[in-house]
Amino acid sequence: MKVIVQRSKEASVTVEKKKVGIIDYGFVLLVAFTHGDDDKTVEKMVDKITNLRIFSDENDKLNLSLKDVKGSVLSISQFTLYAKLNGRRPSFTDALDYKEAKRLYAYFNDVLSSYDINVQKGEFGADMKVSLINDGPVTIIIDSNDF
Repeated sequence: MKVIVQRSKEASVTVEKKKVGIIDYGFVLLVAFTHGDDDKTVEKMVDKITNLRIFSDENDKLNLSLKDVKGSVLSISQFTLYAKLNGRRPSFTDALDYKEAKRLYAYFNDVLSSYDINVQKGEFGADMKVSLINDGPVTIIIDSNDF
């Protein structure tokens, strides 16, 4: 599982010219799944994300987590994070199949919500337009293989 975490001042996602998710302060999460990912992978990733200390404290040090600042999440499914570039056309064979990825994405959002976090989301498999103001900018790439 890979997640790109972007600290944002505000963000939204639009599907077919309709905004389906809007947040103020928090994270934009680009989320992808690969073979072998399961519910435990999701649970570990959510714990990592919600406790990631990349918000500034009163001394301007990155010491506060999403939970500490009561931030929101805009969650976007992004299978292209598993693109392999052997030539000029990317291959997505490392991305998990549609049905299981959709299930894990829904579970990911449910687990995030269980942490009392406002979770807005895009539409799985849809053509989405994501807009954000990246705060900092702060962008972190988290791969479940790293923990």
